[in-house]
Amino acid sequence: MMYGLFFGDSITYGEYDGVFGGWVDILKRYALQKYNEGGNELILFNLGVGGETSEGLVKRIRNEMTARNAENGNVVFIGYGANDLAVKDQKQIVNPEEFKANITEAIQQAQDFSKEIYLVSILPISEKIAGEISVTGKIRMNEDILVYNEVLKNIASENSLIYIDFHSAFFADKEVLLSKDGVHPNEKGYGMMAEIAIPIIEKYL
Repeated sequence: MMYGLFFGDSITYGEYDGVFGGWVDILKRYALQKYNEGGNELILFNLGVGGETSEGLVKRIRNEMTARNAENGNVVFIGYGANDLAVKDQKQIVNPEEFKANITEAIQQAQDFSKEIYLVSILPISEKIAGEISVTGKIRMNEDILVYNEVLKNIASENSLIYIDFHSAFFADKEVLLSKDGVHPNEKGYGMMAEIAIPIIEKYL
């Protein structure tokens, strides 16, 4: 038996998807179905916390992984940046340098428990809300998303990890794949994320 641990923010958690419960929940059901058909047991934990930044991740990743440490190994997914890059009170909540340091530290902690670590890209946002102040007082820009995704790609290559590029998959059709708030995917978007991620978890099933 292996564990799959998904760390992230509300997009990992699956917010705004009243149909499937988000991409991680789709994967959870898929893994269970495969196990029932005679495959390996892979138990998935959705550890997404709405509004969390990479600072929150660094504070909790070791405890979370200590509490859920499978004998046959753990697969870890880290999906952050959408809250880090947001501008609040005229400054980014976590700037790119701090973001890089936090994600790198989280990876080092995760490596004590796992050799299988994946970095998840930040999704694009709708042009309708780019540069607008959200109800939580945050401003997000697509240009910043590209900068932070570049940071994630560099961390992935420096640490020989796989980068899951949801951003490219979403970009052309983002207005159809994002929910009304322009930040979170709708059920179509979450479904597409699951389709991209299924071949990744397939090798552990």
